[in-house]
Amino acid sequence: MASISPGIPHPRPELADELEYQHGFGNECESEALPGALPVGLRSPQRPAYGLYAEQLSGTAFTAPRASNRRNWLYRIRPSVKHGKFETAPDGLLRTGPIRDAHTPAAQLRWNPFPIPAKPTDWVDGLVTLGANGDAQMQLGVGIHLYLANESMTDRFFFNADGELLIVPQQGRLRLHTECGVLQAAPGEIAVVPRGMVFRIVLLDGPSRGYVCENYGQAFTLPERGLVGSDGFANERDFMTPVAAFEDREGDLELMTKYCGRLFACRIDHSPLDVVAWWGNNVPYKYDLARFAVINTVSVDHPDPSIFTVLSSCSHTPGVANADFVIFPPRWQVATDTFRPPPYHRNIMSEFMGLIHGAYESRPEGFLPGGATLHNCMLPHGPAAEVHEKASRARLEPTYLDNTLAFMFESRYVIQPTKHALQAPELQADYADCWAPLPKHFMGRPKRGPR
Repeated sequence: MASISPGIPHPRPELADELEYQHGFGNECESEALPGALPVGLRSPQRPAYGLYAEQLSGTAFTAPRASNRRNWLYRIRPSVKHGKFETAPDGLLRTGPIRDAHTPAAQLRWNPFPIPAKPTDWVDGLVTLGANGDAQMQLGVGIHLYLANESMTDRFFFNADGELLIVPQQGRLRLHTECGVLQAAPGEIAVVPRGMVFRIVLLDGPSRGYVCENYGQAFTLPERGLVGSDGFANERDFMTPVAAFEDREGDLELMTKYCGRLFACRIDHSPLDVVAWWGNNVPYKYDLARFAVINTVSVDHPDPSIFTVLSSCSHTPGVANADFVIFPPRWQVATDTFRPPPYHRNIMSEFMGLIHGAYESRPEGFLPGGATLHNCMLPHGPAAEVHEKASRARLEPTYLDNTLAFMFESRYVIQPTKHALQAPELQADYADCWAPLPKHFMGRPKRGPR
């Protein structure tokens, strides 16, 4: 089993943890927590070692092309079918696309950070949906949530049948115990859990907050580089997958699932994280966003934000994503004779933004870490008035944007806000006022002609 080489320092020592990982994106990996637990040369032996059960977890149809096929073989103490009867559970503030409890306004939206509850709240109970699009049962679109938690999941486990989960911590480190092993994600890192995989989350720093993109569509993959060539953007080697680690414990435990937009719960008398060995490519993984190799202009003009795409969920239309995960990290700005912040624009894609730390260059006031903005299809947006004025007069010398890490969940479908999101006190009623002071600079005159 592969692990981090001890002689290679972590690029950000504060994010280093004691866990072992395998490296690479989309790799066919294998791992065993006990020697000989992993069968060799076959998938389903008549009697697996240690009295284990063989079980497959498929992330795609059996007949999906080899390049996109995702599946795991798990060798576990008990098969996953062994649990109690699922009963409906309270959905809380968790919602699923299509959203039907509110109309989508023709307005730019921005929220202040939502507070972490004072009462005991674990990661599942702390999910709050801000918006969604598409249809989970049709396997297209996304759900966009916050998690607001102050309690670890100790005797509670969860799997999401509606989509894979891209988790973006903003406050507090998370330790994810999954069927494939244990991984850790801190603010500035992301973690992805495949559709249907069981996990529980431990909070390492107390009260925690972050963002979740629930991807109903095709699993996230790395975007093509095109003319950039063989390197740059997110490199495969920087993605990290856990090694096998199992829980062999019994008790009065709870297993929850999100299924067709509803939460269900059942009793289970053992930990479902009892996988002793596994092999395949349908795996959870983590990624340090600081390892993203930014590609930027070295001549003129502000490039499209697509150059900051880390992960992409494809749709049936080439080049038009079901969902993109885009980041705006520290970077050099050197373009000449150029308005350097993002220009004013209207876009057929819909954009949800979050802020992990620092300030966002286009709107440094009012967009706070833990907050969010939503600019839906064809709604104009861009720099606040004072940012435009400053950038229009700035001396154009090489500038390093530091102390910033924003991100965007972008989708081809309109993101419908939930009723709770539209009625929340965190919604800023005066967001559009940031553009109101934009003056008229026009100095020309209309041509005279026939009337």
